[in-house]
Amino acid sequence: MFAVLKTGGKQYRVQAGDMLRVEKLAADAGETIQFNDVLMVGATVGTPTIEGAAVQAEVVDQIKGEKVINFVKRRRKHSSKRTKGHRQQLTLVKITEILEKDGDKSGVKAAVGAGSVAAVAVAAAAKPAKKAAPKKEAAKAEDKPAAAPKAAAGADDLKRLSGVGPALEKKLHEAGVTSFAQIAGWGAEDIAAMDEKLSFKGRIERDGWVDQAKAFEAEKE
Repeated sequence: MFAVLKTGGKQYRVQAGDMLRVEKLAADAGETIQFNDVLMVGATVGTPTIEGAAVQAEVVDQIKGEKVINFVKRRRKHSSKRTKGHRQQLTLVKITEILEKDGDKSGVKAAVGAGSVAAVAVAAAAKPAKKAAPKKEAAKAEDKPAAAPKAAAGADDLKRLSGVGPALEKKLHEAGVTSFAQIAGWGAEDIAAMDEKLSFKGRIERDGWVDQAKAFEAEKE
């Protein structure tokens, strides 16, 4: 029996035992994960997905794709030339089981992209809550003006992205986005969710943030 699943904005036809390379997932090697966006199982076609259907897989390794060389030449004004390479971060998984129903009751961890809004929210929820400050200290804190949130240690300079200034970078930090790796891993659903959450009105795709973030990540290698 085969199934067609969707992850990272792409569709894959799989069956038990297949080895599959997908956009990087927030999971470690050896973990069992479950793809819940199943478009087709055997002769059953979803509208667009099949409720209760799921595909389970074991994470084999976190890998990188083949290096892609991109040559950019600007003729007007600057007449500059630049060659840059990029290796896409991927996750290698082995399909273990296809569930036609009751996949939502399996209790297996859902497969989410490493840079997706959902993965960021899960990571934030996993952090232990801070202890409440004593009443006296809390009262003093109320009298002071609220300080602007600081970027996380090791955060990338998101102002390098087109159209991003200090104010917009602050909004991204408040939404849990602090690195180019997160933005580089966004799929179509993540972009739509972030557009709606921060009222970007299509800015992410219009300014090409994902491609820019991938290029900035490649510079670190």
